[in-house]
Amino acid sequence: MKIVNSIGLSFCQMMQRLPPLPSIQEIIRIYGLSARKKLSQNFLLDLNLTKKIVKSAGILDGCIVIEVGPGPGGITRPLLNSNANKIIVIEKDSRFLPSLQILAEASKQRLEAIHGDILSTNLSSLIPSACQTQWDSSPPLVHIIGNLPFSVSTPLIIQWLHSISTRSSAWSLGRIPLTLTFQKEVAERIVAPPKSEYRCRLSVMCQYLCDVKLKFSIPGRAFVPPPKVDVGVVHFVPKIKPLINQPFKVVEKVNRHLFHLPNKYCSKAVSTFFPLEREDLCTDMIELSGINPEKRPFELSVEDIRRFCDAYVEILKREPELFEYDFRSQASSKERRNKGNLIQSLEDQIGNSNHFDDDESYLKGVGVR
Repeated sequence: MKIVNSIGLSFCQMMQRLPPLPSIQEIIRIYGLSARKKLSQNFLLDLNLTKKIVKSAGILDGCIVIEVGPGPGGITRPLLNSNANKIIVIEKDSRFLPSLQILAEASKQRLEAIHGDILSTNLSSLIPSACQTQWDSSPPLVHIIGNLPFSVSTPLIIQWLHSISTRSSAWSLGRIPLTLTFQKEVAERIVAPPKSEYRCRLSVMCQYLCDVKLKFSIPGRAFVPPPKVDVGVVHFVPKIKPLINQPFKVVEKVNRHLFHLPNKYCSKAVSTFFPLEREDLCTDMIELSGINPEKRPFELSVEDIRRFCDAYVEILKREPELFEYDFRSQASSKERRNKGNLIQSLEDQIGNSNHFDDDESYLKGVGVR
């Protein structure tokens, strides 16, 4: 029985293999393709590295794989040579569609190429409902993978994190994992723990919703044209239960305020949540959260930030209109600058006064040296 299964698997694997095709370099030459700077395109042509990206995604047997921005097909080819059931590629640049069609025909239509912008694509419409699994069970046989253009990577992952939080778009079908490339510094920020120099709001937004892991790095020189930075490959698996049980917009706003001043005390960051005249609410938020006000935002754990989110929501229950307050608005910024200038002026006056000289004379007069 084991021999039969082994032979059957080998036969299936042979059936999945692509026939001999022109190399990616030859495809680029035949179709006159080149990377466009305005689209932040960088081709990864080394098949050893593209195979490594596919391998880092985990077991893809029987999966539907959605690839974002396939370009000339560097990652697409090893995907087609895997045991994935179907590969759907979404490409914004129409120049690549003819070369992707070659792969579609060679794979006997296991590949479907879609011309579109990933930022406006409803992924759930591409996935059969039969793939759906319960959120608290294993992830469905669906995987999202992509060598993302630098210009779109951060807004795209924020958009997808929002969908994960609301279990919408592709994540209406379950906890679909992702394997994506980012600039190495962005990748390090995504996985950064508390107290890391890379800790930022993106760290928290990713980690409260997903288990994240930096799989490996790729030197910039491996790409064509080579970017000035290296690249990191990050694997995401949505958590069954988010670490912060508040609406995404609340969590995003709390993180935006806290990490606006990442190296200042939390008390300073909390002061930006409310109008200047509402110092009472700053005190309330610190007390409700139970967080040491002298902690700095980059030192905070996701649990600490959960407590800040819960405290903020408690205050909003009393005064919901405060959610619309934006310390960055022109009026608020001007008010804060004026207060800052006033405080600086008072400090200058104190510094230039003779009060400290008088104190020193008094101390000497009473015999204190």
